[in-house]
Amino acid sequence: MAGILEWRLTVSDGSSQELTPELRWTYRAWTSVVRLIVGLRLRILKFMEKIWKLAVDDPRRVAHCLKVATALTVVSLFYYVRPLYDGVGGTAMWAVMTVVVVFEYTVGATLSKGLNRGIATLLAGALAIGVHELAHRSGDKAEPIILGASLFLFASAATFSRFIPTVKTRFDYGVSIFILTFSLVTVSGYRVNQLVELAHQRLSTIAIGGALCMVISMLVCPVWAGNDLHLLIARNMEKLAMSLDGCVEQYFNDNGNASDDEEACQELNGYKCVLNSKAAEESLANFARWEPAHGHFGFWHPWKQYLKIGTALRFCAYCVEALNCSINPDIKAPEFIKKHLCGPCMRLSLHSSNVLKELSITTRTMRKSSTIDFSIGEMNGAVEDLQNALRSLPHQLPPPPTSSTEEHEVDKNRHNSVPPIVSIMEVMPLITAASLLIEIAARIESVVDAVEKLAGLASFKQAVDDKPDKPKRIEAHNKPTLEEQGQEGMKALEVA
Repeated sequence: MAGILEWRLTVSDGSSQELTPELRWTYRAWTSVVRLIVGLRLRILKFMEKIWKLAVDDPRRVAHCLKVATALTVVSLFYYVRPLYDGVGGTAMWAVMTVVVVFEYTVGATLSKGLNRGIATLLAGALAIGVHELAHRSGDKAEPIILGASLFLFASAATFSRFIPTVKTRFDYGVSIFILTFSLVTVSGYRVNQLVELAHQRLSTIAIGGALCMVISMLVCPVWAGNDLHLLIARNMEKLAMSLDGCVEQYFNDNGNASDDEEACQELNGYKCVLNSKAAEESLANFARWEPAHGHFGFWHPWKQYLKIGTALRFCAYCVEALNCSINPDIKAPEFIKKHLCGPCMRLSLHSSNVLKELSITTRTMRKSSTIDFSIGEMNGAVEDLQNALRSLPHQLPPPPTSSTEEHEVDKNRHNSVPPIVSIMEVMPLITAASLLIEIAARIESVVDAVEKLAGLASFKQAVDDKPDKPKRIEAHNKPTLEEQGQEGMKALEVA
């Protein structure tokens, strides 16, 4: 009958037979089960592929997992081995808890948490025992009042200290442990007779767990927060340089059309990594202060200066982001103006990115550059060329070429008699892009100053001067500001 769906199954002999309702439901169920199994298998494979990629991208993650497992296995011996268990009593679990909460990915983070936990536990325990002894000598009626009042006073004071910026940045975890330990000892000590022995056992197990974490973290495949911060700043300079190059080159060579190449798109959006790295930089700088001397970094290495370099890089990245947004492919700028500014803009972009790349090498190798002044001089010269190009913007189209002199004169007269009307909306993206390039060059000099200060504070090695006759840096003290450059561009448009 028309309109009725029939289910048929082809058998081995080539014939087909109609499925009964029971077989239909069975066939549907098996099909659903097979699809479910295949889909689950694909998801598991994709998940395993992501895990493998994480391990391959940074093998230190695998080493960190093994280090944490090793520390937990060692402290668990205080439960498995009877003599060790008898030595610490029933507080061996505090060593396990300490390893779980203290062991971090970097050495600085582990030292920060370990020392904060150990010092806070010691201070809180000693203070709580002293308060308990004072309350015990005051009599049974006054004891709970003194304990409650001391708990209220010290808990409120410690909590308020967490609002202090320095304490919040470096000792926030220690203050939390202080409040926790003081509260536990004060409250539990009211019903416990051997408070000093209990506090001693807990402090011993915490010290054992914390010391084990710090030793394993520093001696077995150490991950130094200071080295990660050092490399992060160097990589951000490279990403910003590639992003600046890609943005300008794409606009002037590809007419503003976005590239489909994934690698090119990542390089073009490299400035976003610089803008989003502030939290990572501050965290690494904070943990780096806790680390001992390692590699090329001494005890008093100027980690704060890296934050200043990162801030200067973000100021440049903001301009690169504005440059990327101002280049709108939907607004087609006049070709004669675009060709007029193409060369100076490309040169300034090239020299600016070269300065950033050279600063990246200087930071990474911790060796002063012998050509940085020459590169900055070229960048400032390119700035002056672009400023001159903005002042001399053409105000009319060039005469088109013709085959005869007479036709040339006619076309020339017609061209001069009816000057083209150039829309402000068409020209403004070019003027804005040029002005932003000049501002980026000015902000790159701030990065240069920050890196040079780091080189002085960290005692970077002297550069090998292969160019004794190199020109000195060209200072641009009289360089116009972004607003003045915009005004000059508007004047050029009025002339047009």
